[in-house]
Amino acid sequence: PSQCPELDLFLSHVTAFDSVGSEDTVRYGVVYGDDVNREPGLWKSESNPPYHYYLYWMYANICSLNAYRQAKGFNTFGFRPHSGAAGAVTHLVASFLLADGITHGLNLEKSSVLQYLFYLAQIPIVMSPLGENLLSVDYKSNPFPAFYARGLNVSLSTDNPLQLHVTSEPLLEEMSIAAQIWRLTMVDLCEISRNSVLHSGFPKELKEKWIGASFWKNGVKGNDIELTNIPNMRIQYRADNLKGEHEFVEGLAQE
Repeated sequence: PSQCPELDLFLSHVTAFDSVGSEDTVRYGVVYGDDVNREPGLWKSESNPPYHYYLYWMYANICSLNAYRQAKGFNTFGFRPHSGAAGAVTHLVASFLLADGITHGLNLEKSSVLQYLFYLAQIPIVMSPLGENLLSVDYKSNPFPAFYARGLNVSLSTDNPLQLHVTSEPLLEEMSIAAQIWRLTMVDLCEISRNSVLHSGFPKELKEKWIGASFWKNGVKGNDIELTNIPNMRIQYRADNLKGEHEFVEGLAQE
C-alpha cells in the first residue's frame, strides 16, 4: 500500500471478479490427458481452452490471491462469473463447483438436475432480462419468473446500461418492466430487491442499514420487515420448502 496507494485504494473497493466472454464460441471441447493439469502459460494447443478451464484457473488464482491478502489484513475477492448465458451446460457445472454466484444462468432451464443443485445450494443467480432479450432469449421466454417461483436465489440487475437503457435509472427500468410483463407483486419486488442486496458486494454495515442487523440469518430471523417490507410468511414459506428438499435428499442418501 505504501508503494502503490492508488492501487491499494482501488482494490479496497473491488468485491469480486467476473468472467466475461462469448460462451457460445466453440473451444477445444473437453480437456484430456496432460492438458488437465497444464497451467495457462503452458497451453500449447492452437485452439483456445474450454470455458470451464478458464473458470478453474481464475478460481485457483483468486483463491491464492485471497490467501495472501487475508494474511496481510486486506479485503478479499469473490468470484461471480458469467455462466449459462449460452454454450454448453458444462459451464454451469464448473460454476456450481467453483463460483460464489453467477450472472445470467439461462441454460439452467436445459438441465433440471443443475437447476435443482443451484436451488439446494442457494447459489446467487443475477439475471438481466433486458440485456438477455437483446443477446440471448426473447424477454417473454426468459426463465427468470420460473426460477423465481421455484425458489432459486435470483435477483435482477442491469447489463450494458449505456447500450440498452434509456433513463438514468437502469435498474429501475429492469424492475418496472419485469413487474409489468410478469405481473410481479410488490412483495415479489421487495424479495427480489432484498436478494439483490444479499448478492452484492456492499459492506456488512450498509447491508445492515438497508435490510436489517440480522440479515445474514436464515429464515424469519434474518428478515426485518420494517426495512425489507417482506411478510414473514413469505420468508418462512421459502425456508420451509428449502428445508424440506434438504431433508428429502438426506433421506435418499441414507437409504
